[in-house]
Order: sequence, then C-alpha cells, then structure tokens
Amino acid sequence: MSAAGDALHRMVFGLLSMVPSRGQGRLLGRYFDWWHRNPDPWNYHGEPYEKYKHKRTIEVLPARPYARIIDVGCSEGTFTHLVAATYPESETLGVDISRRALARAESGKDTSSARFLALDILNQSPGGSFDLVFCAETLYYLGRSGRLRQASVRLAGLLAPGGLLVLTHPWPEARRLYRCLDADPALLRTAEHVDDGSGRPFAITIYQRQAAGQAA
Repeated sequence: MSAAGDALHRMVFGLLSMVPSRGQGRLLGRYFDWWHRNPDPWNYHGEPYEKYKHKRTIEVLPARPYARIIDVGCSEGTFTHLVAATYPESETLGVDISRRALARAESGKDTSSARFLALDILNQSPGGSFDLVFCAETLYYLGRSGRLRQASVRLAGLLAPGGLLVLTHPWPEARRLYRCLDADPALLRTAEHVDDGSGRPFAITIYQRQAAGQAA
C-alpha cells in the first residue's frame, strides 16, 4: 500500500473504531460482506505473494503436535484449509466476521476437515482454548489503540498454557500493531521472521503463552 493509501486506511478505520465496539463489529461485518461480493477478493489462490506468505507461515512453526487450532480472520478459508491439511490430526477452526466469506470457505470442505464459524473477535469468543492461534492481515482494520488492546486481549485469551499465537502483518507496521501483546506479561515473543524479498515486507511473529508462575 502506498503512503497515501496507508494514511487513508488508518483514517477510515480509525473513524470506524470511534463507534461502540458492537456497532463497529456490525459495520465491519457489512464492509467485509461487501468486499466479498466477488470470490477471492485478495487473490489468495493465485497471487504468488499470498501463496508464498502462507507457505512461509507454515514453515516457521515449531515442529510439535497441536490438538486445537484456530485461524482468526480466515476470510474464505484458503489458509485454514492449508493448515487443516498440514495437521490432519488436529481440530482446525476458521472464524471470520463475513458470513459471505464463510459460505465460500464451507464449500471447500470436501477435501478439508476444517470447521468454520461466524465470529466478531472484538466482542465474541469461540469458547475453549487453543494450542495454535493464527491471525493474519487483520489487526490494522481495528483502528484506534483501544480496539487493538481489546483484540489483543481476546487473542491472548484463546491460548492454552504453552500455546502459540502466530501473527502475519506488513512490516514495520507489525511493531505498532503488536504493542499490547509485547506488553502482556503472560506472553513471550519467541520468534520474529521479517521477509522483504518480495518487495512487500511482512513479519511472521510468534508469541507463546507462559504457564502460570513463568510470567516475568
């Protein structure tokens, strides 16, 4: 995104975050339903950059079993289905605020064990805890720092003790987006992979929820 485009993006979604949280969630749901009026609006299936980013996210994960996995902001489920195929023994859930996107995600279930759920991460919880939580290209839609803090608390709250939170966002914007997570004493940032080979730098950042008594 250009500097002008980034400034406009921040302004629009910053203004949107000035309404009450539930109202913001409803507006975001309508916005993303409109954005998904055509299939695959971000070209996840065909864009080499998106496919590379998905591949790299899987590659940097620690090699260990993950019983429960959730993909927050899953859109039409392209990455969610890849995760389910990579970890076929795991329970994989994709959640998104757009019901239109989720209807398309469901259509790919013939070859995937992933489940999908309509959910507003600002105001709702899927219930239970997860060993692996993904959130990619989502946080910059939430606007002001207060809403980022709210979402960060929600994401951290999804983690089982020892569970991993994996975030993928543009670099260096990611550092601003993750300030609340960096300040959470229950989370330890264990890895950060900055990739700028494509000309569109992004970071894959991994946090681990520390067991009780381990927090600094």
